[in-house]
Amino acid sequence: MKYLKVFDIGLQNTFVYRWNFLLRALFGVVPLIGTVFIWRAIFEERNASIAGYDYRAMIFYFLLTLLVENLITPTEDEWQIAADIRDGRISSFLTKPINYLGYRLSLYGSYRVLYSAVTAIPVVLIFFFLRDYLSLPRDPLTWLAFALSLFMAAMIQFFIAYSLAMLAFWILEISTVVFILYSFEYFLSGQVFPLDIMPGWLQGFIHWSPFTYEIFFPVQVYMERVRGMDLLSGLMTQAVWVLLMWMLATTLWNRGVRQYQAVGG
Repeated sequence: MKYLKVFDIGLQNTFVYRWNFLLRALFGVVPLIGTVFIWRAIFEERNASIAGYDYRAMIFYFLLTLLVENLITPTEDEWQIAADIRDGRISSFLTKPINYLGYRLSLYGSYRVLYSAVTAIPVVLIFFFLRDYLSLPRDPLTWLAFALSLFMAAMIQFFIAYSLAMLAFWILEISTVVFILYSFEYFLSGQVFPLDIMPGWLQGFIHWSPFTYEIFFPVQVYMERVRGMDLLSGLMTQAVWVLLMWMLATTLWNRGVRQYQAVGG
């Protein structure tokens, strides 16, 4: 019940910033518009498919990328957690019967629910104007696999953000580390281009990278470009990354708290 209360408080607090979310979503459309024109020029020049993508499938891919990103990407969670540690607010959680990870997960859930609701209008409008590029999965099980993959992708992103924030126990400013990691994440999660068009010698690394399973893999599941054993293997790999990221987050928290208590006396 206490985490449901935290979820409710998170909704109320986040609602204050609803216009910020809406403006962020609207400006997020600009890169998509540029992407449409860039890939149109590329396909007109090549006059052939690229790694199994024709122009319609490529635009559909980026529409789904936009949708998945809006549904699961943490909203400044790492900065808020780091501020809790840096400003000493974390002390109150060490004396209360509440798990800080559970507390932040509840807030993350409330942020994503409200953010998704506020940004639904511009996203729906974009999908409407580009509806000629859309297609629904043919296999009903794809919806279940996509929902499961989307949930695990959200957990991977949250635990990465949480782990980054834990560095605030040891360093005063985490922004440099955050920006470096997120630069890699931006490219390796499939937001710039589908990862399966990358050279073959990179595919092994891409297959085992956690970033692959944040956006690229859920999109591939929905597009039914992974099936059968490949789908099962991908979901299992994604689950392993969720577990590993959770273990990293809890380990950094435990060690960070010991460091924090030692410094604070």
